[in-house]
Amino acid sequence: MVTIIDLESGNVGSVRNMLHRLEKDCVVTSCPKAILCADRVIIPGVGTFNNSAQNLDKFRGLRLALKRVALEKKVPVLGICVGMQILMDSSDEGEGEGLGLVRGKVRKLVAPELKIPHMGWNSVEIKKDDRLFEKLEAKNRFYFVHSFAPEPESKGEVLAETLYGRAFCSAIKKQNVYGVQFHPEKSHRFGMQLLKNFCEIPHVS
Repeated sequence: MVTIIDLESGNVGSVRNMLHRLEKDCVVTSCPKAILCADRVIIPGVGTFNNSAQNLDKFRGLRLALKRVALEKKVPVLGICVGMQILMDSSDEGEGEGLGLVRGKVRKLVAPELKIPHMGWNSVEIKKDDRLFEKLEAKNRFYFVHSFAPEPESKGEVLAETLYGRAFCSAIKKQNVYGVQFHPEKSHRFGMQLLKNFCEIPHVS
């Protein structure tokens, strides 16, 4: 069972529909007790880092439940777009506090000759082999809509990069915690394969 976290700011319906197409059972919730029973967790996100950070604290016990699931129970966690950014410590976008599951800060994109936000299809360069990107072509393409991107403190946690003016981190991994800056739920066959891969990642022992 995949637990989709409802922060009232994400593409919850799109993620759920994609999982249904993959014939994966899922539930949408912001209930801490339900999250603590999760087999794996997806945190979708649309909007601002601050808004998502505020919503983490809106539901009593939600922030703690997500940390326990990730750090103690070692459940596979996937953050999408702002859901990825909220995995970090903080953001240039405001004063909100992230989950701190991946150390680092979210930075504003710098691309002086290009439009911000970065919107549309772009390729993702995989920097290291991982189950998340299994069976994906070298010239994969995913859909992006964002003005900020994460900068992990450890370069070893950068799973993939994307070029937009300059290279930025577009996927991260720290043990059982994953994040993607793009939207797999809007990325057709590439996104479907990535979500299928995530649903088959084993728990970290």
